[in-house]
Formats: sequence, C-alpha cells, structure tokens
Amino acid sequence: EGNSAFEKTGKVLQLTRDQKHDVLEKLAAAIYNFKAYPSDKELSKAAEALVTKHPCLKELGSDTGWFGWKTSIKFKMGNYRNKLRRAGCMEVAVNAGKRSKSSPDNEPSHLNIKRARRAEVNYLPDFPQGHDASTLEQQRVEITEEVQKAEKNLVVVDKKMQMTFALRRNEIITSSSPVKEILGRWPALRLESQ
Repeated sequence: EGNSAFEKTGKVLQLTRDQKHDVLEKLAAAIYNFKAYPSDKELSKAAEALVTKHPCLKELGSDTGWFGWKTSIKFKMGNYRNKLRRAGCMEVAVNAGKRSKSSPDNEPSHLNIKRARRAEVNYLPDFPQGHDASTLEQQRVEITEEVQKAEKNLVVVDKKMQMTFALRRNEIITSSSPVKEILGRWPALRLESQ
C-alpha cells in the first residue's frame, strides 16, 4: 500500500516503531541465514535493496535514501546475534566472552577465535536435532570400530561422519588439540573419502 501511495503522491511512508521493528527483525533473520557477521558493505547492499524494492521507505534527508536503514540493520544484527547467543546457538556463542570490571567471573572475550569467513557456512554448528554430546560420542566410537575392520563399510562411515560433524568441529575449535590427537580420536579422517 505504501509503494502504491508513493507512486501516486510521492509521499514516503511513516512507519510506527512496531512496524520498523518487525521489518528489521525479518531482515536480520534473512541476513543471518546467509552470514552471521555481515560486513559493512553487505549491510549497505541490504539496505539499498530494501529501499529499491520499497521506495516508500526512502529517507528524505539522506544522500543515499537508505543510510539510516543501514545503521538500523547493523544494530539489529547485533541484537539478533545476542538473542541467539542467549538461546544457546553455538555459532555465535563461540565469540561471546564478556569479562569486565563489574563481572570479573565471566569468560574473557574470545579474540583468538576467528569468525566464520566466506564459504564457511557451518563454522560451529549446533548438534543435530535429537542428539547431544553423549549420543554423538557413541557414534564416534562406532566410527572408530568400523574403521578398524579389514573390510570397512564406507557408506556407514560417511553417514556417521556427517552426523558427528558438529561434535568434531566443536572439539577442534574449543580444545585446540594437536593433529595427532585429533586423528587418534577420529581415525576416519585418514580415509581419502573423508
């Protein structure tokens, strides 16, 4: 409705606070599906795309017409990651340390842990639905037994390796163990198919 009114009269839409919140919340969720930590340039493209698709949302005092939207999206992404962090999402919780003078018992900031880069969609994924560390550990033991057999069932090994990806990734990132130790726990990684 706002776009058709903008085409007829050229008047921009005045959003209420709740409407703007809903728009930004949906944008943050959509952006997070692509990247948890978008760059400034990517946020600019998202804001520009929003204003291009819905010209009634254009800002009159802005040079570009979307600079305020970019800033709002940037802050909303931070708030969205905080919500996910509190809900237990491991992908963003890994970067969450907040030790300060007022709360010295909290974890220190994790500056030495890198954020997901391009092509790293599952940097630190959550465990598969219905599984926890103990069930995935049992799968790991079964993988180890299967790899030690003379005639390995590579289909079973592949399936279980995919299932335990989150546990393996979590161990590698959080423990920083030597490669020899990791290969000892996950002998299937020596197979060419893995």
